[in-house]
Order: sequence, then C-alpha cells, then structure tokens
Amino acid sequence: MVGGTVLVVEHETPVRAYLEQQLADDGFEVLATDRAKAAFELVEQARPSLVLLDAVLPDASGFEVCSRLREGEPGRAWDRDVPVIMVSARGDAVDRVRGFARGCDDYVVRPFVYDELVARMRAVLRRTSGPRHTRLSVRDLEIDLAARIVTVGGEPVQLSAKEYELLVALAEDPERVFKKEDLLRDVWGFRSLGRTRTLDSHASRLRRKLNRGGDAGYVLNVWGVGYRLTALS
Repeated sequence: MVGGTVLVVEHETPVRAYLEQQLADDGFEVLATDRAKAAFELVEQARPSLVLLDAVLPDASGFEVCSRLREGEPGRAWDRDVPVIMVSARGDAVDRVRGFARGCDDYVVRPFVYDELVARMRAVLRRTSGPRHTRLSVRDLEIDLAARIVTVGGEPVQLSAKEYELLVALAEDPERVFKKEDLLRDVWGFRSLGRTRTLDSHASRLRRKLNRGGDAGYVLNVWGVGYRLTALS
C-alpha cells in the first residue's frame, strides 16, 4: 500500500512542521497549510488521498471545514468523499460525536502518539480506498476481497483480521519479496523493526493455515529480508 498524498491542515507551526517531516519520511507526499481557505484550494487542486484536519484554525472551525468538504459548494469540484481525520484537544464524547456527524472518518485527541496516528491514517486509507480487484488467485489459493473469504483448493481458511491483511498484502505481488519493515508499516502501521515478532508470529500462523498438506508452498521466509507468498516460478 503506497502512502499517497496527505493534506495537513494545522494551525500550530511546530506541529505542522513535525508532521510534514515525519509523514514524508514514512513515504507520504505532504501538503500543508494553517488556513481553511487554502485547504479548500488544495483539496480541489491536488486531490489528496487524506486530510489531517485541526479542529481549531485561525479562519474557521475544523468542524465547519469538514462539513463544507462533505457538502460541497457551487462552482467547486473537490472530492466530497476525501477521507478526513480530525485532530482536536477536545476529547469529550460530545465533541467526537460532533466530528463524526460533520463527516470525519476518524477523530484523534491531542496529545497524540505519532505511530498511532499513522496507523489510524493507514487504516482509514485501507477502508476508503476499496480493493483494486474483486478477487486474487495464486495457484489453488483464492481470495474474495469483497466477501473477505479465503480458500485453498476450494476449502475455506479461517484467518484473523491481521492474518488476512498480511495475506492480501503478499498476494498483490506473490513472487515479490516484501521487506519486514514495509509489511510492518503497511499492515500494522509500525515505523521501526522493534516489533518484528508480531510479523513473524502472524506469518507463521498464516503459513500453517494455508499449507494444510505439510508442504511449504505459501508464505516463504527470505532470510534477512522478509516474506513472499510463493516461490519464484
């Protein structure tokens, strides 16, 4: 999963600069502003993949901005379905409900942990982008993306949510070796290799579930690099 373009609408200069740098390091193309007026222009012109929206701006409320993005305006042609994550110091239930009622896809309370914020961004992007295909087929492995059903040789395979997401990531390019850090970033939202046991344990369980005959046909560990779904043909 590629990072995509993120529009950061943030009134605090240090926070905005920090997010610009960190998100760029994590593979996103970043646009940034501290004004609602400029945000509308950028959403229309640049067509970002996601908007990270401060709830308090100098020229408007973030809640108002979110409503206007969803409702659209005469003569404007931005994507009214662009994913929006609101960032606010106001964490009361009434404020969260107000944010979702205005159309935001997620609501993050300050102070936030950056790794968690990126994980939630990637989760929103996965939910809103939709599958690029309706079905993935690799030898006798079938993945129905719309129904989230996995079969091997016609037999259903029960997977956890993260096992399924890992399998889909590998199946998009089954002979490619995916680096561990890429899988940790794209499936779990992690930014470092400090939690590689998480990936390895999920890959091990996924391998056992797919390789019912005892062979090693799926989820191959490439030592020192990462994983691929199948051996090179």
